[in-house]
Amino acid sequence: MGILANGKRRRWRSENVEQPDPEQQVKLKLLALRLAVVAAFMVLSVQLARLQLLQGEEFEQRAALNQLRVEPVVPSRGLIYDRNGVPVVENVPGFAAAIVAADIPKSRTKEIAARVEQVIGVPALETEMRIEAARQALNPFDPVIIKDGLTKDDTFRLRERLADMRGVQIVVEPVRRYTGGEVLSSILGYTGRVDEEDFRLLESRGYLASDRIGKAGVEAAYERYLRGSLGTKEIEKDATGREIRVLSEDASVPGNDIVLSIDLDLQRKVTELTQASAKGGQAAAIVMDVNTGEVLALVSLPLYDNNVLSGKIDEARLQRYLDDPKKPLVNHALAEQYAPGSIFKQITGAAALQEGVAHPGTTITSNGFINVPNEYDPSVVYTFRDWRALGTLDFYGGLAMSSDVYFYYLSGGYHQYGANFNGLGIDRLAEYTRAFGLGRETGIDIAGEAPGNVPDPAWKLDTFGEQWTLGDTYNMGIGQGFLAATPIQMVRAAAAVANGGKVLTPRVVREVRDSQGHVVVPDAPKVEGTVPVSGENLAIVREGMRQAASWGTAKDGAVRGIEVAGKTGTAEFGQRFADGTYLTHAWYSGFAPFDAPEIAVTVFLERGVGAIDAAPLFSKIVDYYYHRPAPAGPPATGSAP
Repeated sequence: MGILANGKRRRWRSENVEQPDPEQQVKLKLLALRLAVVAAFMVLSVQLARLQLLQGEEFEQRAALNQLRVEPVVPSRGLIYDRNGVPVVENVPGFAAAIVAADIPKSRTKEIAARVEQVIGVPALETEMRIEAARQALNPFDPVIIKDGLTKDDTFRLRERLADMRGVQIVVEPVRRYTGGEVLSSILGYTGRVDEEDFRLLESRGYLASDRIGKAGVEAAYERYLRGSLGTKEIEKDATGREIRVLSEDASVPGNDIVLSIDLDLQRKVTELTQASAKGGQAAAIVMDVNTGEVLALVSLPLYDNNVLSGKIDEARLQRYLDDPKKPLVNHALAEQYAPGSIFKQITGAAALQEGVAHPGTTITSNGFINVPNEYDPSVVYTFRDWRALGTLDFYGGLAMSSDVYFYYLSGGYHQYGANFNGLGIDRLAEYTRAFGLGRETGIDIAGEAPGNVPDPAWKLDTFGEQWTLGDTYNMGIGQGFLAATPIQMVRAAAAVANGGKVLTPRVVREVRDSQGHVVVPDAPKVEGTVPVSGENLAIVREGMRQAASWGTAKDGAVRGIEVAGKTGTAEFGQRFADGTYLTHAWYSGFAPFDAPEIAVTVFLERGVGAIDAAPLFSKIVDYYYHRPAPAGPPATGSAP
């Protein structure tokens, strides 16, 4: 035994202890390695079998998609012409930058987004978010637009860098350019990209997330005709997603063309005349064929440029439109509701004649006002004024001189101070008002129409919690109070008086034609109904309106060489001033020629007087319609109007 340094004893190891055989150890390690390799190959074989046998078809399809794609071919949108064949819109090439999420490796998302920002200025974070959203979409192979309206410089710069930006591409597409100018914006509307809400509704109809659709006006109302049908093409692409060649193609079907009922020359002149009369405020003017319902001119002021909203949106201009209190983006001819004032008296008068409340010889004396005691407290007396003391008038004189007192009697009756006159009452007045087409949309083929309002006792109770009064009936009888109408409703009412009682559906599209020129939608007039007023009684109303334009309040609407019938309106609105007066809107509504009516014209001017401001405008519009130089004919196809 040995002694350790610390004094303790240590056992001696036997020199005969058996040691491991080095050769045997090497053999064991090699065996383990062989087993591991065999196991690994077995796992790989199982995985390979699973991929080939169970999921082989799926991955084969994926591999094919990386090389062959079936992509949509967007059709050319239909063109639009005025009634004389003048083109008012064209398709011009537009360029946009897009990404195809399926072609962008996840590992390169940030890199590619950064390069996009460097080349065309789209923030990298915005591009990343769009790529990630597209990856979650049903079809990540659909192009997603990241920048509209590329300039030529942007397009060339991007094209030079596409090799470094896998999954980024330049999309060439037709974009609308409105050649008719601002005068047609309220009619044509504009197109824009499909938004998320649109796409949810339109995806099942074959629309793409990058499509453009009609957003307003005729573009929206006739979208299904203008759009056309998608085609498809099978293309071969390289590993980066860029097109190598087209293998096959099914052509798209172009959209149908639209022929408007609008006369562009007349539209321009009516716009010019209305601008001169409107003095910068809101205004509307409509010329309509009384026999077909075709709208020949429809003006809404202020104007806006629909080219600002087509293609790349001019955000600054759009914001100015949105901030403008005069609301240029609203079509004031059909989407704004106003008290019609005294142009409504043609309806009150027609109803009174038909119900036997009045006849042509019915005389009523206007001393400039009537007094009506409160129904519940006779000590309280209300005064309803005429615009002046007009003396004794028959029906023709009452309409020609637009006597408020005369129409107070016709609408609500009068039973005070010895008078005993039974009027229509609110129920019958409301019934005839609706028969003339007020209180509901006219059905004009432009999106965004307002219905107006025809009040009655149930409406007032439901809206204000108050009972209807005699004063409410008086006010409605002269086109005031709770009554609200649009200019398109009032021109239709004038047309019904002129044409013998037909309530027509106004329209701004005359016909729809396919690419071969065949009519798809004909121009047959649509009669919504007939007013319950006899031809004899409508003739009496027409004669009263003729006298109004001849010697009455509407005489400044007279036209040289053409006998017209018309009615002025001065509608009060807003807060009452200390002297009892209000601000007023100006109206004029009538038709021409008197003996064989062809057109009805209604004009509306914000802040004016009917006899002073609206009547001369009516006269100038009708004068131009009948006395303008003959049009030179349509220009050659594709040329500017």
